[in-house]
Amino acid sequence: MKHNFGAGPCILPQEVFKQAAKAVLDFKDGLSILEISHRSKEFENVVAETTQLIKELLNVPEGYSVLLMQGGASLQFAMAPLNLLGEGQTAAYLDSGVWANKAMKEAKIVGNVHVVASSKDKNYSFIPKGYQIPEDSAYFHCTSNNTIYGTEMFELPNTNVPIVCDMSSDILSRVIDVSKYSLIYAGAQKNIGPAGLTIAIVKNDILGKTNKKLPSMLDYQVLIEGASMYNTPPVFAIYTAMLNLQWLKSKGGIVELEKENILKAKALYAEIDRNTLFKGTCEVEDRSRMNVCFVMNDSSLEKEFLKYADDNGFEGIKGHRSVGGFRASMYNALPITSVHALVELMQNFEEKYK
Repeated sequence: MKHNFGAGPCILPQEVFKQAAKAVLDFKDGLSILEISHRSKEFENVVAETTQLIKELLNVPEGYSVLLMQGGASLQFAMAPLNLLGEGQTAAYLDSGVWANKAMKEAKIVGNVHVVASSKDKNYSFIPKGYQIPEDSAYFHCTSNNTIYGTEMFELPNTNVPIVCDMSSDILSRVIDVSKYSLIYAGAQKNIGPAGLTIAIVKNDILGKTNKKLPSMLDYQVLIEGASMYNTPPVFAIYTAMLNLQWLKSKGGIVELEKENILKAKALYAEIDRNTLFKGTCEVEDRSRMNVCFVMNDSSLEKEFLKYADDNGFEGIKGHRSVGGFRASMYNALPITSVHALVELMQNFEEKYK
């Protein structure tokens, strides 16, 4: 059996793979999902259901629009300031990891950026706290989960400034209050569906205030008016995301998924803290439930452990080059049995080398 701890694209449930594979051969009357018209009634229904499932699972309040787009979160790094940052205004950014830093870089091309806090000098090993957000900021941007460094932002700052959040790697993994955000965006390839789809949840009344004329494909208002169908959408990615959202709902929704995600994270972090060979890489209070990063006390054993893991069917646990060591990504579809198997693997390795 393979245990997939890869950081992305994400693990998906086997039943979703089977349903998606079936639709590739026959989605409707012998036509593949890959060849149907995106303007057909059947696919319009897919877009409508996908949008509704996102609203239902996240309890999205009235006054928000859900967009199904392309370009990944990386395009949103530019789209957010293009739509929200007016001439002469400044946006506040929290620098908590590589992707937060990339978002800042793109925003600086569009307008003024004020960095309220950064953990870069500590290799992004914690989420900064206690910072002040200038009240005249156009918006405050944060990244809720940092896949490379294994930190997660569990609390929002108390501010009246509109909050924009890149939630790519922990969306749908825990309960959030969408009403606290003005814009949430996320690449799909962690918890939503396959790579190629990006979602945005936009508070409608935050738009249209910059007096900018934007290219149509970069204008949230144009995309909202087109109901995510302004251009040809990523048909297969949306369909597969719909299947995964149906699966998430059948599991009891985000409340139940969060309970299991907490159990998975507790089990693995407990072993990291107990095991004499391993140690965590970030502050305990900021440890991510989605991406668990750890190293060995004796770095010379790391290659041996990676080989041991590979030989026993564990995929994707090599850490990012910025941190080294190991990273176990535990998105929604990863069964807790795989986490228990990794814990057992670490214990067996300890027996060999302690």
